[in-house]
Formats: sequence, structure tokens, C-alpha cells
Amino acid sequence: MGREGRRGGDQSGPSMTESADKSLGYPVAVVIASWFGSGFAPTAPGTAGSLAALPMIWVLFYSSSLWLVVAVTMFLFVAGTWAAGVVGQSWGKVDHGSIVIDEVVGMVLAVSLPFYLLGQWVDMLAVACLSFITFRCFDIVKPWPVSLIDRRVKNPVGVMLDDIVAGLYAGALTTVLLLIGIIISL
Repeated sequence: MGREGRRGGDQSGPSMTESADKSLGYPVAVVIASWFGSGFAPTAPGTAGSLAALPMIWVLFYSSSLWLVVAVTMFLFVAGTWAAGVVGQSWGKVDHGSIVIDEVVGMVLAVSLPFYLLGQWVDMLAVACLSFITFRCFDIVKPWPVSLIDRRVKNPVGVMLDDIVAGLYAGALTTVLLLIGIIISL
């Protein structure tokens, strides 16, 4: 089950003022980990974080090259791992529901595969919508090895890694579904 089902009674998530940590890096870590606050959504924070990633993805894919997308994805992974570690330690839970930077990286991967593999044959809106749906399904259902990573890798890398695999699964499925649509429409 995804984090949306595990959050229990704590639906609001912590705020930056709830921590005793006064370091300068902490507020930056909260902004990154919660993806500009989208992780503080009262219900379905992972879905909110995934949706909040779409404007950045849209701009990134329409205004840059594959290499910049790769560089931004790597930066988000490194920054997200750091932020998840800082925030998770402060909030007392390594994979707190309000940490959604992992969903952002997963969404970038879910959109990247069909966008770069099918390119001119697909509409970006169709890619984004279908990638969002497939990513949320894989992130919530957590098929193997996503579930294995989620259960066994209880550190900031694990927080990021299960969504990376879910994003790759979602990107592959989205590519296949769009390719079937292209073939049928010929």
C-alpha cells in the first residue's frame, strides 16, 4: 500500500516551524522534500506532489535537450536524497508522507521514456496525463521490486529509489500504451 494509505491520523504533515532544527539548510530541505509545500496536502500528498511536478516537467521538456533533462533528474535525485534525509530525521520518519520529492523524480522518469522514445508521434498532454495515471498506480500498488525497496531500504536513498523504479515502470507502460494507440490509428 502506498503512503497515502499509511498516513493514519496525521493528515496535515509537519510545518517548518514544528522542528527544533534551526539550521539554514532545514527550510531549504523542507521546500525540496515537500516540493514547494505540495506534500502538505491534507489528503493524497503523493498525488499532490506528482501533480505539482507537471509544470516543471512541461517547461523542462519543451525548453531543453535530453542532456539537460538527465542533469536535472540527477540533481533532483541528489537534492531529494539529501532533503529526505534532513527532513525525515527531523520529523522522525524516514519516508514521511509529506516527503514528495521522490514522486517528482518518478514523474520525470515516467514522462521521459514515452516523450523521448515516441517524440513527434505523441501529444505532450497525452504523455503527461497517461504517465501521471500509470505512475500513481505503480507508486501506490508497488509491484516487485518497488515493494521490496520500499520495505527493505529504510533510508533516504530508499525513499527515492522505489519511486524511480515505479517511474521507469510507468514510463515503459505509458510508452507501450501510446504505441498501441499510434498503431491502431494508422
